[in-house]
Amino acid sequence: MVSIPRPTDLVLITFERNPIDPSAQLTIVTANVIGSAYPCTSRLRPGRSAQHAVDCLVASGFVIECAGPSTDVSGFVLLQRQQSLATYCI
Repeated sequence: MVSIPRPTDLVLITFERNPIDPSAQLTIVTANVIGSAYPCTSRLRPGRSAQHAVDCLVASGFVIECAGPSTDVSGFVLLQRQQSLATYCI
């Protein structure tokens, strides 16, 4: 048996909030996926809650690698799924 690391899954979410309402939730502007975001793919649509998407991804084995503000009302978060080994029989 040979153990081969799975390809890395990355998700980059850009988000914004309503500048008129500082208590408004952060909403997704774009979400880019390299690999897979399963089982959270449906939560990564523009206009949906960025916090709910991040919570789902973290619960699914992703970790936040980098996050920060772009402006006073927008920002980004980059998540990576912790790698596991896939075992193949040769």
